[in-house]
Amino acid sequence: MIAPLLFNLPRSALRRWRTTWAGPPCSVALVLALPLSTGQPPGFDLLKGIAGREGHGQLLEDGGSSAARSARAKQVVLDQGFAPNGVTPYRITPERRALLNTIRFAEGTWTNGRGDGYRMLFGGGQFQGLDRHPQQVVNRGYSSAAAGAYQFLPGTWEEAARQRKLEDFQPASQDQAALYLMEKRGALARFDRHGLNPDVLALLAQEWASLPTLQGGSYYGQPVKGMEELQRFYSTELARQRGALV
Repeated sequence: MIAPLLFNLPRSALRRWRTTWAGPPCSVALVLALPLSTGQPPGFDLLKGIAGREGHGQLLEDGGSSAARSARAKQVVLDQGFAPNGVTPYRITPERRALLNTIRFAEGTWTNGRGDGYRMLFGGGQFQGLDRHPQQVVNRGYSSAAAGAYQFLPGTWEEAARQRKLEDFQPASQDQAALYLMEKRGALARFDRHGLNPDVLALLAQEWASLPTLQGGSYYGQPVKGMEELQRFYSTELARQRGALV
């Protein structure tokens, strides 16, 4: 049996991977079905080599349980543009990763880049399982069921998960959902062309209350991070992301 990393890929997903790997082109099925005797997820060693070239080497080097390694390998697969469930995932470039991390910084889930931000409830608490949105209401002055690195409300998550056919609440799925929301607001293509500027932030402010409008306030009347502070964080994070590819 070809184990979990195939994610029930449809025939349309078994396409050739355009990568900087010097070897012959190969399909997702070939990469993930390679037999291993080390207890690693299928195709793990080859994925790790490709991940290193793509700036994700540390992601697969951190160890942990087989399930955790499988989840991290899934993130590499999604980041590089494979199409599980027939939906082509958004490619995560260094620029897009820096933007995602900037949103986490604004939302209070950055936690110096640690993965626990993906398990954060509104108010700073933690939830455990990543198989689904926790849908746990927290009262901190006002009540909210926002959760995850991008503080998805249950209804927002359900829409993104339905549109992108996301089957869990793992970090890779949360990243894909956040990129979907950026595209929905008309911000993703503009960001790809022009970088993080006030117009892009203003579009994103319609989705994330912690981001500033062109007037500098919140679209929803909540506290926001300043535009200059966000642009400084983004620039620093982008340099770090690009440095990981060297």
